[in-house]
Amino acid sequence: MEKKHKKNKPMFIIGIIMIVLGVGILSFYGYRKISREIYLRKLLKNNINFEIPRLDIKVPVLEGTDSKSLQVSAGHFKGTGALGHGNYCICGHNSTIYAEIFNDLDQIKIGDEMYLIDTDEKRTRYTYIVTEYRTIEPSDTWVLDDFGDDRITVISCTDDGKLRQVVVGMLKTETQTETSSE
Repeated sequence: MEKKHKKNKPMFIIGIIMIVLGVGILSFYGYRKISREIYLRKLLKNNINFEIPRLDIKVPVLEGTDSKSLQVSAGHFKGTGALGHGNYCICGHNSTIYAEIFNDLDQIKIGDEMYLIDTDEKRTRYTYIVTEYRTIEPSDTWVLDDFGDDRITVISCTDDGKLRQVVVGMLKTETQTETSSE
């Protein structure tokens, strides 16, 4: 009987170590997930928001398209339109490695609504109606040009990263204010 307990003791210790390691790893990833969610909520509160309700996309839009911004949000191309004026161009990742902001962008349909929500006191919402979806070469920067109308241009990689998806939405004439208490 004594031999049996001696054989089981190392297995018991290994089991305890594995449980402690498992709890530690789960705690680490849980903390990261919660921290990321808190940070995202802060960004959504303090920055312009972009939404495509049908695709369940809601992301903050930061100024610039540097890699740090695009890890957590969509980025606004400097020098392109303003909210409700000109060609407001944004981009974001379609990736499981980086922020998964626009992974479902290829599911967009002509006629879908997209919103830009301002940080002003009224949380003014600009509604855009999708009029175009296309894929282009990465070197096709003409989509960032001003076309003399009020639109939003959303850009992301295709799943394989070789081309760019482009969604264009035209501004509806009226704007709205949010009534929710987020």
